[in-house]
Amino acid sequence: MAATGRNARTTLVVQLSPTRNAMLSFTVLMVLALGWLGWAGYLLFFDSTAAHQGYLYYIFFGLALVFLLYVMLQNTSVFGVQSYFEITPQYIVQKYGAFRTKHIIPIHSIEQVLISPLALQVTKSDATKLYLDLKQVRKKRDLEKIKTKVRDMADEYGYTVTESASFGT
Repeated sequence: MAATGRNARTTLVVQLSPTRNAMLSFTVLMVLALGWLGWAGYLLFFDSTAAHQGYLYYIFFGLALVFLLYVMLQNTSVFGVQSYFEITPQYIVQKYGAFRTKHIIPIHSIEQVLISPLALQVTKSDATKLYLDLKQVRKKRDLEKIKTKVRDMADEYGYTVTESASFGT
C-alpha cells in the first residue's frame, strides 16, 4: 500500500472508517459478534443435551467466526487497510471496504472538482459527475490533507477547483 520511489512524496493515502456511515457502530458489531461466538461456543462445548445435533452447532459456531472476521476485516487494520482514499499523480481512488469495488478516477480525465466540507464532486471531461464521500475520513487533519492535495494538483493537471459550503449553493 505504501508508495515507493519517485512518487512516494506525491502519493497521499488516508484510511477510512466504514462504521461512520453504518447503522450499527463498530463497538455494537463487536459485542454482537463476540456474544454470538460465546453463545455458539457454549452450545457446542458445554451443552450436553444437544449431542444429536452437533453438526448444526458446528455450523452456527463457524458462522459466528466468519461474522467476527468480517467485522474486524472491514473496520480495523489488523488485516491491512481495506478502506482508504488515495491521491496520486495518475489517479484518485476511493475504496469503501474489502468486499466493495474501488472508485478510480484518472487525473487526466478530471475537468472540475467541487469541494464541500465532507465531499468532493468530480466532473470528468466527458461530463459525468462522480461524488466522493469524505464522511468516513477519520481525522480532520486528513480531511484537510485531501482537500489541499486536490487544490495543489489543479494547476499542474489543468482542472478547476471550486469550493462551497454545501452542494446546494
